[in-house]
Amino acid sequence: MGWERFRKKRDVPEGLWLKCKKCNETLFKKDLEAALSVCVHCGYHFTLNARERIATLLDPDSFTEMWADLRAIDRLGFVDKEPYPTKMVKAEEKSGSTEAAMAGAGLIDGLRVSVCVLDFSYMGGSMGTVVGEKVTCALELAAEEGIPCITVACSGGARMHEGALSLMQMAKTSGAIQRLHERGGLFISLLTNPTTGGVTASFAALGDVIYAEPEALIGFAGPRVIQETLRTELPEGFQRSEFLLERGFIDRIVARKDLRATIVQTIRLLAPQG
Repeated sequence: MGWERFRKKRDVPEGLWLKCKKCNETLFKKDLEAALSVCVHCGYHFTLNARERIATLLDPDSFTEMWADLRAIDRLGFVDKEPYPTKMVKAEEKSGSTEAAMAGAGLIDGLRVSVCVLDFSYMGGSMGTVVGEKVTCALELAAEEGIPCITVACSGGARMHEGALSLMQMAKTSGAIQRLHERGGLFISLLTNPTTGGVTASFAALGDVIYAEPEALIGFAGPRVIQETLRTELPEGFQRSEFLLERGFIDRIVARKDLRATIVQTIRLLAPQG
């Protein structure tokens, strides 16, 4: 009888269950997906890839991807543990994405918007020349068509493999936001876990309206680096959404289930169409 029980347990297919990273409760994967990848026990927001994020925000089958043919070039001949081109190939195989951002246009409750979503599953959502170009193109599309632009940040920061060219994307994306503002456009920035480094220090922090998911890590340098540099204890919850909301860095913390409705309301109030 004991052997039968052991066999049945072993026969359960892998990948049906997973544990919450916060409360350690076991979750049925289908239930988690139905809850938009939010733990039903503690409310922990799991990271979504770009396709999943777009599916939660936009109207079904309304998204048209643009600039998908853009590819990074190894201009520096960068070698870490392995050459940069090899790392990009492995990142694509792992994530199913060709870069750390997906951009295009779609509808949200029937309202046309320009969208760029960073994908942490591809090299930590790091911003290189292609990511910077996609963010910029999404902003320029919004300016040209007179529609809102929504970006979703989920990134470890600038991509070191592209050196100064990566850092230049901070200025490039910021300039595109200024041009959108000059045309009276609306830019909504959503910060998710994590949003750090050069992404935080550029377009992610320049939204006309800045929303964040609960308990998202948001900052420039990581808390461990800051603590070691300053040699002091950091306040509880330092660099989390709640900490930043209290200090005016973001406008509102919005649970994932409410994000779509909140963004729709924001667009209808600040950039009504038709």
